[in-house]
This record gives sequence, C-alpha cells and structure tokens, in this order.
Amino acid sequence: METDKWGRRIRAFRKLKGLTQEGLAKKLGISVSVLGEIERGSRLPTEDFLKNVAEILGIQREDLEPSDE
Repeated sequence: METDKWGRRIRAFRKLKGLTQEGLAKKLGISVSVLGEIERGSRLPTEDFLKNVAEILGIQREDLEPSDE
C-alpha cells in the first residue's frame, strides 16, 4: 500500500534527525496520534504536510517520495 511507504520514509528521516514523534508533531502543529497514523500508513499525508515535514527535517520534498520497490 502506498500510504505505508510514505509513513516509513517519514519515520526513517525523523529518526535519522533524532526527533521523537512528539517532537516532530509539535513542530508541525499536529497531534502525535495524527503523525502516528501517517507513519503507520493508516492516513495519507497531504502535499502541504509533506512540504512542512521536509522543511522541518532539512531535506528535499523529493527525499520523502517512496521508491518503487
């Protein structure tokens, strides 16, 4: 499922940058439960959400694109 690929990429970059779910959620202005749903693949991230995550993590938006595995 495509949604879980987004979540895995977001989680991997978040951990790489040393942020907890709580820390990233706070910076994004969302609840931890919403971020958890996205990371687990039960909620599809919006384009604005992806842009905000990339900006906060200091990466390019394209880095969050799921690879074609």
